[in-house]
Amino acid sequence: MSQYIQRSRPSDTTVGHVLREWRERRRLSQMNLALDAGISTRHLSFVESGRSSPSRDLLTRLAETLAMPLRAQNRLMLSAGYAPIHADHDFDAAEMAHVRTTVEAVLEAQMPFPALAVDSRWTLVRANQATMDLLTGINVEMLSPPLNVLRLSLHPQGLASRIVNFAAWRHHLLDRLQVQMTSSGDSVLVDLHKELASYPSPPPQKIEEERSHPLVAVPLELRVPDSDVVLRFISTTTMFSTATSVTLSELALECFYPADADTRAALLQQEIKGAP
Repeated sequence: MSQYIQRSRPSDTTVGHVLREWRERRRLSQMNLALDAGISTRHLSFVESGRSSPSRDLLTRLAETLAMPLRAQNRLMLSAGYAPIHADHDFDAAEMAHVRTTVEAVLEAQMPFPALAVDSRWTLVRANQATMDLLTGINVEMLSPPLNVLRLSLHPQGLASRIVNFAAWRHHLLDRLQVQMTSSGDSVLVDLHKELASYPSPPPQKIEEERSHPLVAVPLELRVPDSDVVLRFISTTTMFSTATSVTLSELALECFYPADADTRAALLQQEIKGAP
C-alpha cells in the first residue's frame, strides 16, 4: 500500500482503510494504537476490517491518538458516514473575516521586515509589502497565482539566482518539505518535492561550505539585484495550534528577521525612504 494518499473524496475509501492508512503512517501496530486509545485490539481489528461500525466518539478518540490533521479527521468521519467535525472555509470566505484581519495585522506589524502566510501546500495566501519588494524583477509568470513559495524560491527563473547560499537553503527547504509530506501523506507535496529536487542543484560539498556560518540557524542570504548588497535573514514559523478550522490549522506565518546589523539598517532605511 502506498505511503501517501490523495486528497480525494472521503467516500472513495472505507473507514477501515483510512484508519489503517494513518496507523501505519504513525508506525503503530493495532495493539499499540488500541492501548493508546483505550480500546481492545479485537475491536480495532474489526473496525479496520469492516466487521464493526465505529461510533463518532470512537473515531474522535482514534483521530486524536493518531494526531491526525483536521482535514484528515474530517475525511475519517465522512468515510464512516458522519458529518465533518471541523469547518473548512476558503481563506477569503466571509466566515474567515476575523482570521484575515488577524493575519494581515501580524504581517503588517512585521514591517519593514518580510512576512508571508502560506497554506499547507506552500501556496501564498498573503504577504506584506516588504516581501513583495524582494520579488521585484522576478519573471511575472513565476508570480502568477497560485504562487507556490517553494517553487518560487528554488526555480531557476525565480529567486534561485539571487540566493547567495543557495545550496544550504535548498537543502533546508527540501528537508523541511520531506518531513511535512511524510507526516501528512499528501501526494501533492510528494509531487512538489520531486519537482523541486529535479531543478539544477549545486555540488554536495557546497552545502557544507555554506553551512559553516556562525549563526544558530540556516540563514536566507539574498543579493539585491544590480548591486553588491546581500540581505541576510533568519526566519520563524508560526502556526495556529488551537485552530478548530481546517483552513486556519493549515496556515503558517513565515516571518523573516535581519540576521546582521547591515540587513537591519538597510531595511530600516528603505522604510524611511518609503515613508510619506
